[in-house]
Amino acid sequence: MRVAASPLFPVLLVLLSILGQQLGASLAGTMFSTVGPQGMVLMRLAFSAIIMVAILRPSLSRLGWTGWRTIIGLGVAMSAMNLMIYEAFDRIPQGVAVTLEALGPLVLAVIAGRRWIGALWALLAFTGILLLGRDGFAAGGLDPVGVAFALGAAACWAGFIVMNREAGRHFPGVAGLALAMCAGSVVAAPFGIATGGENLLDPWVLAVGIGIALLSSAVPYGIETQVLRLLPASTFSMLTCLSPVMAALTAFVVLGQQLGPVDLAAIGCVMLACVGAVRTRPAL
Repeated sequence: MRVAASPLFPVLLVLLSILGQQLGASLAGTMFSTVGPQGMVLMRLAFSAIIMVAILRPSLSRLGWTGWRTIIGLGVAMSAMNLMIYEAFDRIPQGVAVTLEALGPLVLAVIAGRRWIGALWALLAFTGILLLGRDGFAAGGLDPVGVAFALGAAACWAGFIVMNREAGRHFPGVAGLALAMCAGSVVAAPFGIATGGENLLDPWVLAVGIGIALLSSAVPYGIETQVLRLLPASTFSMLTCLSPVMAALTAFVVLGQQLGPVDLAAIGCVMLACVGAVRTRPAL
């Protein structure tokens, strides 16, 4: 007799995916002093590409010029997004950086919605940003360079979403992402080698890099591909809005980063705006 899977199972899988991504980012932060943020990005993308290509073995026989252009564009967007967000992690709290990064998908959803209520969600998100930066960029406030990197990562995330949707037309599942990671690794290589140098070959660093690749990319992408077959896209999108909270939690446990009540309220504003934008956008 076949037992039906619990409806909570796919939700738990999404939460596990988010936890893996943010835990991997927190663990990467422990290695910044050794290989730098860019060195960790190179290891994350390179090892993820190796693992996913080895498992999926995507075929290149039917990939024409349009397909190659899409894959390369997706790889550039992915590499730039990771390079910028890791640089942000090195300067501002991880929970704050991920909150700012979430503005990319939020703005994309608001623009796609083209409804007056979208302005409400944008205003709520802007309120959260003002709260996060309430101390300004003076001593004790947020590092302006870190904020700029996080906002740059937000723009790249929006571009990544658009390019990933296009890549799905050429490759099923996450096969396109696997190839894009190869392209992204090539883009990240000069930056990562310049900052990491010979430390990238240290056995312990390599082991941590493989672990981060599994936690942050390979396993989450595999989970998400399966979950999207079980959950509506809107539900999945709303669950991913929990990323800032998970980022703050893992950064507190792994890196000892702390956020005050006002910071948590600010993160909550941006999360609520993301959920609202996803919930009220018209069906495509």
